[in-house]
This record gives sequence, structure tokens and C-alpha cells, in this order.
Amino acid sequence: MLLKPIKRVAHAAGRWYVRRICRSEFEDQRFRRHNERPVEYRFALEVLGEHRPKTVLDVGTGTTAFPHLLRTCGFVVTAIDNVKDYWPAGMVNRHWTVLDVDITAPGRLGGPFDAITCISVLEHIREHETAVANMLRLLAPGGVLVLTCPYNDQQYHPDVYHHPEVWSPATVPYICQSFSRRELDRWLDSGGELIRMELWKMWSGPVWRTGEPADWRRAASESEPHQLGCFAIRKPGAAAGRGLPEAGSQT
Repeated sequence: MLLKPIKRVAHAAGRWYVRRICRSEFEDQRFRRHNERPVEYRFALEVLGEHRPKTVLDVGTGTTAFPHLLRTCGFVVTAIDNVKDYWPAGMVNRHWTVLDVDITAPGRLGGPFDAITCISVLEHIREHETAVANMLRLLAPGGVLVLTCPYNDQQYHPDVYHHPEVWSPATVPYICQSFSRRELDRWLDSGGELIRMELWKMWSGPVWRTGEPADWRRAASESEPHQLGCFAIRKPGAAAGRGLPEAGSQT
């Protein structure tokens, strides 16, 4: 009998604390600049909307609410991040449960998954070829991998944070690569087929975070300046059944 009152007090305290955090975040908002997420999330949602997977793995979630958005779309979502190595001070995602899994050594993560999303994460992983190979391995036959990352079709850079033309140096403990067609082709060699690609000019310089932020309004061609790539890569094989409405369900 004593347990119920204790639970009520704990739940009330928890709700009060969450409301306080949300209110603080709301009041502390300051506009700095638009970032690349509207382009990346729109691309990912269009691909997922076309393929309609049942299960989705989000790689490198961090503190974002993206898995919660995916679940709102009806997908069954698993989120992972290499918390120990990339969040030395610790990380808590209050939107979704994030498993502490390194995609370069995922172990017994499970799967296969009908789709995998990796939004602006791959550039921070030195062993990017291993990461992509593992993501393709975790995909079901016919599944789709959605990748977004800094990209210049003709030029690779190992860490744009240390580029001589960097817009603003970043004091972070990880690298930020800018990939090229050479790296993309190596990813595809792991067993994937490129089915959709968008390139965007986000900066005035040659690679990501160089020059000044650009006034992006449309996708660029391969011959035009660009610093961001969005890719949909399909794993060969028969696609899994699409997530259709259950009998008697209503929208």
C-alpha cells in the first residue's frame, strides 16, 4: 500500500522537473542561423515515405528528437550512439531511449532493419567504410540506407575544422570529414546501390564550413559548387513488405 503514494510523489516530481526543463529551453531560445537539418530531414522522410519500412535504425542519434519523429510516422524505431567515446561528459536523450552502441563494432545489435538513417554522423567516424559496411549488413534485403554528410564530389578533406578557410573553428574532441565521390564509391562496394542523391551548396567555400554560410534554396548539380550530400542506398534483394494499415484502423 505504501508503494502507490511513493510512486505518485515520484511521478509528480518527475513531471515538474521535465516541465521546468522544457520551459527553460523555450525561454532561452535565440536565433543564430539556419542549419542543414531541414534539407536532411526532408530528404530522409521523403525516402522513408516512398519505401515505407516497418523497422528503422537511427545511427548517431545524440540528443535529437529524430527517432521520436520517426515513431510518430508509425515506424518501429531503434536509436544508437557511441555514447562512451563521443559524449565524454555523458549524454541523455529525453526524447527517446538511445542504446550505447558503436556502429563500427555493433555486436549483437539485432535486426535486420528495413531502413537505416544516419544524419550528419558519418563524417565524425574515422572508420567510415567499416561503419557503412555494418549498416548495409544490418539492412534487410531490399532495405534502404539514408546518409547525409559533408560532401564535395571532387575533393576529400580529413577534418574541415582544421581547414585553412574554416568559417569558425570548432573545439570538439572529434573530427569532421568532408567526403568525395571516391569515398561514396567505396561505400557502394560494400554491397549497395545508389538510388537517389541530392547535393546542396551550403557554404561559399569549397568544402563544409569554409567561407561563409550560403543562402541555400535549391539542390545543386554535380558540376555546381556543393558541400552537403544526401544519399539513399539500397541493399540488393527482395524488399520487405511495406507497412500497410491494420484491418479496421483509421487515420
